[in-house]
Amino acid sequence: MAPVSITVMLMKSESTFEWLGAMLGEAIRTIVAALKTVFGGFGEAVGEFSSGLAEALGMSPTLFNFALLVLGLLLLYAGIRALMNRSILGAIFWFILAVLLLGGLIGETGATA
Repeated sequence: MAPVSITVMLMKSESTFEWLGAMLGEAIRTIVAALKTVFGGFGEAVGEFSSGLAEALGMSPTLFNFALLVLGLLLLYAGIRALMNRSILGAIFWFILAVLLLGGLIGETGATA
């Protein structure tokens, strides 16, 4: 009789662990689906924002162009900081660099008001 009771207990524990595994799998699936929904919508929003920004500026929406845009804005920021420090020549230098970079990046066929 002992071997039969051990088999029954093994089958019972197997179904318990099977149930536990199924529940854990469903919980993980639900969490992943929720995260996919949240971040999928976030990714779509970022994509639409970058496309709209690039279209308004008249540039192609590539990562390289956005990096150049950020660099140009940093150059403008450096020019403003130079003006705040009363460094007129430094401000002119930074503004000229910013205008050269941003002028080459931003097209003339952008959206008009």
